[in-house]
Amino acid sequence: MAISMYRSRSWKRSSCDAIGVRVSSAARIGVGDVAPEFSVNGTDGSKSGHRLYGLAEFRGRPLVLAFYPADNSPVCTVQLAAYTRGADEFAAVGAQVLGLSPQSVESHDAFAAAHAGFAFPLLADIGKLVGARYGILGPLGFYRRSIFVIDSAGVVRYAHRSVTSMGYQPIDVIVEEVRRLG
Repeated sequence: MAISMYRSRSWKRSSCDAIGVRVSSAARIGVGDVAPEFSVNGTDGSKSGHRLYGLAEFRGRPLVLAFYPADNSPVCTVQLAAYTRGADEFAAVGAQVLGLSPQSVESHDAFAAAHAGFAFPLLADIGKLVGARYGILGPLGFYRRSIFVIDSAGVVRYAHRSVTSMGYQPIDVIVEEVRRLG
């Protein structure tokens, strides 16, 4: 995977004169690709409250990875609350949901506590390495709201990356994609 700094000659100067981070198209995984492995800390609701999560531990069951840009942002809060309300629907199709964002586990703890908890773990991709492996980083290196459905063998069967991150995939769409796994 190549990550490069760039500044396009055709890029117009704006109030945010920044240098972006471009992730090469080789990092953009899609349907039919083996899901990239990861190992990151996350919340777990136990007494200690945190543990290490890896993709391999979910082999044998469908997995929904919900990448979201930031704890406590308006759309992210609505999205994760909706997925929590739909926890029974995810459970009915045997799917485990994991939320991933670039904030710390401590930030996730505070976010969850402020919203009466979420029905799934929140994972801390602090260095954005998982986001880069899944090809969900925008031009400036920010997370794009994205959903991946991974089958029991670890293969991506559905991938959606939001261009604007202003909306999110509804539960019925995600659950239908998991149902199609058979």
